[in-house]
Amino acid sequence: MHRAFTNYLWSSIKNIFDAILRHPFIKGLVNGNLEEARFKFYVIQDSLYLSEYARVLSLAAAKAPSDDWFLAFNEHAKLALVAERSLHESFFKEWGLSEEQINAIPMMPTNLAYTSYLRAVALSAPFHDTLAALLPCYWIYWEVGKELEKQGSKNPIYQRWIETYSSKEFGGICEVVIEIVEQASKSLTVEQKENMKKHFTTTSRYEYLFWDASYNMEHWPL
Repeated sequence: MHRAFTNYLWSSIKNIFDAILRHPFIKGLVNGNLEEARFKFYVIQDSLYLSEYARVLSLAAAKAPSDDWFLAFNEHAKLALVAERSLHESFFKEWGLSEEQINAIPMMPTNLAYTSYLRAVALSAPFHDTLAALLPCYWIYWEVGKELEKQGSKNPIYQRWIETYSSKEFGGICEVVIEIVEQASKSLTVEQKENMKKHFTTTSRYEYLFWDASYNMEHWPL
């Protein structure tokens, strides 16, 4: 399927995606060298992120010009809180962490900055800009999952994470959003498309920063 605009978006972040694949956090998932404490830190922060991300998906749904798109994003908001969080909760159970303990942990600065950016775009910008800001979280995770699946991981916890994001089910969800972005872009001006690219690039950078901050177990300095 030819998707001129979304292919353009993806090609525009090739350097960011390549940097993500080279990052020691991502490489450590495959070679097993990633310390579990760093992965635990990431999973906790990702759980906090998903609570905010789901709300932004609902904001996108409210702005959607199509009933089908409205239904898709509301369903994805539910999946973020139920399906993806069930993966996190399986880890938490193994680590002996309760929901109360997780919710008592503050968002790291990068997480707060990323989710605040998403919420600001969803509240103040048009639907197509919100789409562009949301897309990297779908698309980058899927592409990372597919790349890591080629090698797999000897660590069963990391392998479970890889299998989730390389799965056909997750890929199908991503395809829906990529196609929505493609269709939504068709009636836009060059300037509007370039603004979408700006949001897409910004949140792609945040995806890199999220893994980097997790690897460094980022905390507030004071």
